Amino acid sequence: MSQNPAFATPVSVDGKLSAEISAALKKDDSGLVAAIIQQYGTHEVLMLGWMDEEALRRTLTTGRVTFWSRSRKEYWRKGDTSGHSQLVRSVALDCDGDALLVVVDQIGAACHTGTHTCFDGREIPAVVGRRVS
Repeated sequence: MSQNPAFATPVSVDGKLSAEISAALKKDDSGLVAAIIQQYGTHEVLMLGWMDEEALRRTLTTGRVTFWSRSRKEYWRKGDTSGHSQLVRSVALDCDGDALLVVVDQIGAACHTGTHTCFDGREIPAVVGRRVS
């Protein structure tokens, strides 16, 4: 079983996301890809956001996570208003091309509610370790 090689460069000479990465992305009808944000070192899942090609380009080239806000219809860089920044350690594209894993050093809370992650205190009971028929 072979793996795809790492991408050579994130940005083309014209300053846009490289054609290679652009072609590998499988975007939804709105041109977006889910971006799972994970804490470096602990592997804790902090949040999920949405990126289009420009948000991904900004994330890759600035070292700060940028998302596309579906509700506000604008780009937002995590931490610009809250001070709770996400400093990029690595970015990977999943095998289907429809999700990104962005590993970060989180400064402050990741969730807009002020919790450490967007999943804190939001557990849904599930049958764990038992076979369900």
